Amino acid sequence: MTKSEDNTTHFGFETVREEEKAGKVQGVFTSVASKYDIMNDVMSAGIHRIWKEAMMDWLSPRPGQKLLDVAGGTGDISFKFLKRAGRGHATVLDLTEDMLVEGRKRAEASEMSESLDWITGDAMALPFADNTFDVYTISFGIRNVTRPEDALKEAFRVLRPGGRLMVLEFSQLPNPMMQRAYDLYSFNVIPKMGKFIANDSESYQYLVESIRRFPDQDTFLRMIKSAGFENASYRNLTMGVACLHSGWKL
Repeated sequence: MTKSEDNTTHFGFETVREEEKAGKVQGVFTSVASKYDIMNDVMSAGIHRIWKEAMMDWLSPRPGQKLLDVAGGTGDISFKFLKRAGRGHATVLDLTEDMLVEGRKRAEASEMSESLDWITGDAMALPFADNTFDVYTISFGIRNVTRPEDALKEAFRVLRPGGRLMVLEFSQLPNPMMQRAYDLYSFNVIPKMGKFIANDSESYQYLVESIRRFPDQDTFLRMIKSAGFENASYRNLTMGVACLHSGWKL
């Protein structure tokens, strides 16, 4: 996950130059944008919705808060945040314009249009001033960032003092046997689902590989602390299939 001397990184199980990764990731999500929400439901049997509600439970949005939802794509987290907060503002930022287009089509987008902004941008170079937001979320997106440590530093920069970071991401099961069973499902079933539903197995092959390349819970927790966040902790979801990491800018 770290920057190497020859400036290479991973794209799934493939090694690529750092400057190539963003374009490759953008290509993946441009390809799957129109089927992204459907595939999330199919791949997780709808459990991703429970995970996102667990994220909101721990986050406890408050009225008037300003959210930056990075890699926010089709707006799931922002919509949930605004509904929980009652009033507030959410900025959805994503590298892929096609994902934002799909988000704007959703019914919630028109209902909450005055409380939403949709911005194309890079998690490693956020187009916002220091100390702007109360909450920063990134859901199933940080593993696609070329340098996650830079994204975490940018999250720290744009949060106000007292602001909160929350990351929802696929993670590692602590039991090796369960992990092997999960890998068998992921590598053998999910790309086939992608082919059947979205006519795109290669993008979903990458998404599965990217999950396996992402750091485990404790390693990622150390990355959050290294970016400056305090009172950092995590909670496993569904035995570690996914994980919530939380940190505060104090």
